[in-house]
Amino acid sequence: MPILLKALAALPLPILHAVGAMVGWLVYLGSPRLRKYLGENLAAAGYRDRALLRACIAEMGKGALELPAIWLRSQEEAARLVVEVEGWEQVESALAQGRGAIMLTPHLGCWEVSAQYFSRHHPITVLYSPPKMGFIEPLMLRGRTRESMKSVPPDLSGIRAMMRALREGGAVGILPDQVPGVGEGEWTEFFGRPAYTMTLVGRLAEKTGAPVLLGFAERLARGRGYRVQVLPLPEPLPGESAQRRLNRGIEALVRRCPAQYLWAYNRYKVPAGVAPPVRGEA
Repeated sequence: MPILLKALAALPLPILHAVGAMVGWLVYLGSPRLRKYLGENLAAAGYRDRALLRACIAEMGKGALELPAIWLRSQEEAARLVVEVEGWEQVESALAQGRGAIMLTPHLGCWEVSAQYFSRHHPITVLYSPPKMGFIEPLMLRGRTRESMKSVPPDLSGIRAMMRALREGGAVGILPDQVPGVGEGEWTEFFGRPAYTMTLVGRLAEKTGAPVLLGFAERLARGRGYRVQVLPLPEPLPGESAQRRLNRGIEALVRRCPAQYLWAYNRYKVPAGVAPPVRGEA
């Protein structure tokens, strides 16, 4: 498998995305569970257009096939895949305050290349969760542990490392729509349904005063590369919890490019040991 991944990493991005689109359809047709999550999550968010469903399937496959190019190429080569940037002044303004910056990149577009691009400009400490397929982890860590980029696990040592990075004026990167473990989240609305949402982002921001930014790398047509977009977290609404504010920000980001969100991810699962939400809780 590593040999195959190395071979894929050498292919041009247009070819990876073209093949990836076909792979996405093969996976979709072969996985009833994936079809279930994809259909339910799109419908809950108000998306029932068949054209969008087809685009989501293709983008899902592109996301899988582009990973070798991000992880196994040099950091500079991976970062060069970003050909357009919008809102980068938000990053510079946040870091200039001296309290660090919390960079949130949900499962939208190519979240892996976002960190590569960021780390070419500023050091960043990224939180990662071990993948279900164990053989992928060494490759993932290789891609996420580079010059100016450090990967930390989602445990106490990782949280301490992120706190230290923020207090030193650095940046941390988090996938904010990952389902956290027991005691690490709260139930709140996400696209109209209760989702167990991490409290880590709010805790880090509260303890350090670090600004929170949202961003993603949109895949451009025909494998031309990626467009990185950075936005501030929306202002809180009266009585709104930190977790609902977080999800509202992610929702707004996803609506910019719904075809490239990973709708097949089981965002609404009940983690082991967590009590399910009560009716009307969100």
